Amino acid sequence: MSKLVGEQQLMRIFIGESDRYGSRPLYEALVELLRKEGFAGATVLRGICGFGANRVYHTQKLLDLSADLPIIIEVVDSQEKIAAVMPQIDVMMGGGMITLEKATVIRYSPKS
Repeated sequence: MSKLVGEQQLMRIFIGESDRYGSRPLYEALVELLRKEGFAGATVLRGICGFGANRVYHTQKLLDLSADLPIIIEVVDSQEKIAAVMPQIDVMMGGGMITLEKATVIRYSPKS
């Protein structure tokens, strides 16, 4: 396990639930890439509604099973590791948004 405590970088990748990379959901392919590249961890969050660059409003309705809900993948690691993997992520994404911000990690450890 890498030492992650201190100043790190938070990357958020905003995509749609229906986005794909090859035959897989894009969010799964991105998380697998991050795991293979040795990142400290990644979390996929499913939004209940939202819109992006195309201004189309996506929401979950009882009768709408193809809502293409927003997906956010959050990753915290060093600026260097995030910068190194960015070209691969860029190739995988057809659309969406990526944000970066500073994060201070005060605890990073597995369950005991």
